[in-house]
Amino acid sequence: MTEYWVVAASYAMGLFPSAYFAGRLVKGVDIRKIGDRNAGAANVYRNVSHVAGIAVLATDIGKGALAILLASAVASQSIVFLCGLAVVAGHNWPIFLRFKGGRGLATTIGVLLALLPIPMAILSAAGILSLWKTGNLVVTGVIMFAPLPLLAWLLGGSGGLILYSVVLLCFAGIMHLVTTKHLSSAQKKEALRWR
Repeated sequence: MTEYWVVAASYAMGLFPSAYFAGRLVKGVDIRKIGDRNAGAANVYRNVSHVAGIAVLATDIGKGALAILLASAVASQSIVFLCGLAVVAGHNWPIFLRFKGGRGLATTIGVLLALLPIPMAILSAAGILSLWKTGNLVVTGVIMFAPLPLLAWLLGGSGGLILYSVVLLCFAGIMHLVTTKHLSSAQKKEALRWR
C-alpha cells in the first residue's frame, strides 16, 4: 500500500506551480496568458524576469528529482518509474490550475537526473553551454537527449532504465506538440527559444 501512496505523493509534488507563482509574485501576471502561454521556466525567463525563470527551472527540476529519490527509498523500480510519470503529470495537469500547467520538460530532466545521474550530468553541462550559446530550446534538447540512451548504455545503465528514459522523453515531446499546436506562428517561434 505504501508504494501506491508514494505515486500519489509524486503527483502532489508535481502540482506545485512554480511558474504560475513566479508570474503572480514578480509581475502580477498569469503566465498562462502571456508569451507562449506555457507555465514553464522559459516563458517566465522571457516575460517575467531572468532570475525568476532560473528559479522556476531549478524548482521544477528539483521536484522531479525529489519524487524519484523519495520513491527509490521505499518502492520497487516499477513503482519508481510510475512516480516519475506521476510527478510530470502533476506538473502538466495541476488540478489547482484547472489542469493547465507546463510541458514538463524541466521536471522530466529532474526525474532523469535522479535515475541516470552521471549521463544526465554530462549532457546537462552540454545543454547549458548550448542554451547559453544559441538560446534555442530545440537545439539544446537534441544535444541533451538524443545521446542519452547510448551514453546511459555505455555507462552501464539497465535496459529497463534506458527504455524508460526514452518513453519519458517522448512523452515530453508529445506534450510540446500538443500544447503548441493552437498557438500563433509568433507564439510557436517563442516557444522554441529560451531568451
